[in-house]
Amino acid sequence: MSKLHLVFGGRVEDPRGLEFTDLESIDLVGLFDSYASAEEAWRGAAQRTVDDAEMKYVVVHLHRLLEPEVDPEASES
Repeated sequence: MSKLHLVFGGRVEDPRGLEFTDLESIDLVGLFDSYASAEEAWRGAAQRTVDDAEMKYVVVHLHRLLEPEVDPEASES
């Protein structure tokens, strides 16, 4: 299975949290098939809004939501 990652951002109540204040204005950056490409997109989006403390961008590991029973640490041993 492809390891899908979603990058999005928006205004948050507290920059230390993930409570987005206006879901209608969420900026959907895109879906990416690798963490490296998602991280690159995240960095670009976050850099554009670096002076706005209320804006936050995140990377969501969609593959973990689609297959939650797969333990990534178990495959390392």
